[in-house]
Amino acid sequence: MIPKDPFMLLSWINMQLRDNYPSLDELCQSLDVDRSSVESTLASIDFLYDPKTNSFV
Repeated sequence: MIPKDPFMLLSWINMQLRDNYPSLDELCQSLDVDRSSVESTLASIDFLYDPKTNSFV
């Protein structure tokens, strides 16, 4: 279960991307999470996925 709070989600997602997954697509596929939902939740707090750094910035 991923965090619902956007700020907790940001921290959790970036940690997962840093430590366990080479891309957001692989994280979403592995955890059966809807990528667009994650991106829209984090966009609501002005964070966007940057594939070059593999993190939300």
